[in-house]
Formats: sequence, structure tokens, C-alpha cells
Amino acid sequence: MQMALLTPQGVKKVFQCQKPEGREHLRRLLNWEQFDEVRDSRRSILLDTLYESIIFAAGKGFPWVEVVKVVKFTEELLEETKGCSITEAVTILGNKLRDYQGQFNTTHLLALCDYFYFTFIHHYRLYQYVLGQDQEVNLTVTHLEVCAPPQPLPLAEGKDRDLWKHEQQVAELGMAEAQKHIHLLLLKESLQLKREHMLQKFLEVPVQQSRVLKREELENFINEAIHIQTESLKEVLQCEIQAIYDILDLKLQKKTLNLNAPIPFPLSIAGQSGQDEALKFNKARKEKKAKGKKM
Repeated sequence: MQMALLTPQGVKKVFQCQKPEGREHLRRLLNWEQFDEVRDSRRSILLDTLYESIIFAAGKGFPWVEVVKVVKFTEELLEETKGCSITEAVTILGNKLRDYQGQFNTTHLLALCDYFYFTFIHHYRLYQYVLGQDQEVNLTVTHLEVCAPPQPLPLAEGKDRDLWKHEQQVAELGMAEAQKHIHLLLLKESLQLKREHMLQKFLEVPVQQSRVLKREELENFINEAIHIQTESLKEVLQCEIQAIYDILDLKLQKKTLNLNAPIPFPLSIAGQSGQDEALKFNKARKEKKAKGKKM
């Protein structure tokens, strides 16, 4: 690790940046190549440790020259304790503090001791596990598309819930009524075509026979044609009556809904009413309190 590029101005800039920008600036000062934060967890945690040492020292008021020394101290401690037991690590920490005794004042040296004891030593096994051996990373990346909710309409354009439901019901009934009218027209057309087809088929029979019909045959022929017309008209009338009944029923439902339509109060009126009630309540409470004091 190259510490030559670490300068008081450099660590000051690291401290002044937000964490992502500060870590990136520190990486460049250390002359590290870019790396995958997830796959190279060892280097990522090492960079975090050095960055946190800068934040600690600057936050405690260390001069910027001493902040650079704290980073150097951190890097040396991590390197010298690799593979050591926790007892050996505590001994190495104590020796290093004595070595740096002339580079920090007593207050800063004690703060440095507390910092590494309550961070590095307290989590020593974790540091050794991550920084002391290679880790096998099995990573699965899944890209998920998150759809943001639609932009809500202004509150001024909102409606009372009961009123909105009422309008939806009225609209549904209106749509059903329109569909009934369309269905009736299509049904009448269909029945008319059916009647014309039956008459045409019936009239084709005497034409194919190519002979003069007798009086009795002609009467039967006319009676049968009248019967076809009558049955067809009867079917049309039945369908029309049923459709008209359904349409009238829908109109009645709409009328009933409109008679029972909710009437939302304007917000200004409701707000004024609420304020009046609150004023009355506060006035009554003050009068009751005044009477209690007199007693």
C-alpha cells in the first residue's frame, strides 16, 4: 500500500466529501485500481477501515498531519496482526502505541487507543476471518424493474368516496341501459331476417311445382303465410316487451340512486363548523375552570 500520496490536503478532502465520494477519493490517493465492491469484499472492508480511521481522527480534532499518521497506523496494525491470536494482537497494539507516542499528544493517543480497542480488538476474529484468508463468493444478480406509482391528481380535484361510488353506479346503470337498447335493435333485425327467410322458403314451394293451385290449396297457402307472419310478430313483441321492462327497471334504479345521492359538504363549511365547535368547547372548559377556582 502506498501512503506517499496521502497528504493533509488529501485526507481533508476525504473527510469533507460524502461517504461514497470520500471512499472513492481515498482509493485514488492510495493508488488502488478500481475493484468490484461485492466480489472483492476484502479490499472493500479494508478501504472502509482506512476511511473510518480518517473520519474518527478528523472528528476528534486531530490535526490533518496527524490524520495521515492515523491512516498509516491503521494500515500497519492490520498488516502486523495477520494470523495472530487476540492476545498477540493486543500486545502489538500496545507496542505500536508506544512507538507513536512522540507523534501524538496524550489526549489523542488515548483516543486512538480507545478507538482501536473498541473497534478492531472487539471484532478481531471477524477482521481476521475477512482480511486474513481468501473468501469464495457465490453471487447471483437479479435485475428487477420497479414501477413507480402514477402521479396522484391534485387534492382539489378529489371527490367524496360515497359520491364517487354513487357516480360509478349511475354510470354502470346508464351503460346497461344503452346495451339493452342496442340488443333490442339487433334482436328486431335478426327476427325480421328470420321471418323474411321463412316466407321466402315457403313461397318457393308452389313456384317449383309449376301448376295452378286449387282454391283449397290457395287458402291453405295463405293461412300458412299468415301464421308465419303472426308467429314472427308475436316473437318480436315478446322480445320488445321484455327489453322495455328491463330498460324501465334500470331507469327506476337510476331514479332511486339519484334520490338517495350523497350530498358532500364543502370543505370550507365543514372546516368552519369544526372551528366553531372547538371554540365552544374551549370556552366551556375555561368557564368551568374559573368556577372551580372561585369555589
